[in-house]
Amino acid sequence: MTIERHYVAINEEDRSLSIATDEIGAPGEGEVLIDVAAAGLNRADLLQRAGLYPPPEDASPIMGLEVAGTAISVGEGVSEWREGDTICALTHGGGYATKAIAPVGQCFPVPEGLSMAEAAALPEALLTVWHNIFQRGAMQAGDKVLIHGGASGIGTLGVQMVSAMGGEVYTTAGTPEKCAALRELGATLAINYREQDFEQALAEAEVNNQMNVILDMVGGDYIQKNINVAAPEGRIVNIAFMNGFQAEVNFALLLMKRISLTGSTLRAQSFAQKTVMTAEIMQHIYPHLRSGAIKPVVDRVFELADVASAHDYMQSGAHMGKIILST
Repeated sequence: MTIERHYVAINEEDRSLSIATDEIGAPGEGEVLIDVAAAGLNRADLLQRAGLYPPPEDASPIMGLEVAGTAISVGEGVSEWREGDTICALTHGGGYATKAIAPVGQCFPVPEGLSMAEAAALPEALLTVWHNIFQRGAMQAGDKVLIHGGASGIGTLGVQMVSAMGGEVYTTAGTPEKCAALRELGATLAINYREQDFEQALAEAEVNNQMNVILDMVGGDYIQKNINVAAPEGRIVNIAFMNGFQAEVNFALLLMKRISLTGSTLRAQSFAQKTVMTAEIMQHIYPHLRSGAIKPVVDRVFELADVASAHDYMQSGAHMGKIILST
């Protein structure tokens, strides 16, 4: 069985984008074929488009790491889903398309009351936050958590997830409006990094040296500042280095405070690891999604054919929450 699909293709010469057509086959063992209604944008997509983040050999070469839609068919061994079920899923590439395949262990039900665009904003951020703050960062209720890039899709969901799980959230963003929105989402303190150094702001709030968990996607000079503001036994987790991979760092405080410094990327991890994350999210976070205590923030929705404009908008950094493609 093959089904026609439309997808976003990258021109290898000038990296421009266009809509192409091909056919997608039936899902394999442990897979679900999804009729995509919406797909989420991630910065990894911009890197892949630029040729700086090649997909794994076993992944689809098509951009797109998360989708929401309706199950068309399921592969052998899949009993959790059937045709017609609404699903949001982390894909192994291929999300910028009208049809996509996802491993069954990376599929979630669409929470009641959420639109397909909102559901498409969930998978990548859910797994990223869960793995890095709760698994690697071992966040516990009562911990103070600093989330950089609070206005991103990861940040807006992370603020809510930490708050729902009993943490106290501190965050950084680039405009007064974004900071105000993050406080409404549950942040105790939102620092405008364009106007104030976050290390100084935390000192003024009398919480310097008290951050138990720090999630950083900035890198560069933030590496030293994160060590400075971390609590004894603090856990710092890096998931990106937008300000650079290199920095001059004084590691003395790492020893004195017994800090754990770690990092990860989601895409490189195995399906088995992601399946564990998905199960834990269903147990601990989905009750809050179903109650409405956690809700994804969608900034704008672009048509699939307008994907280049969506990429430009993400590159501008003006968005608050997730940017979504509608198919």
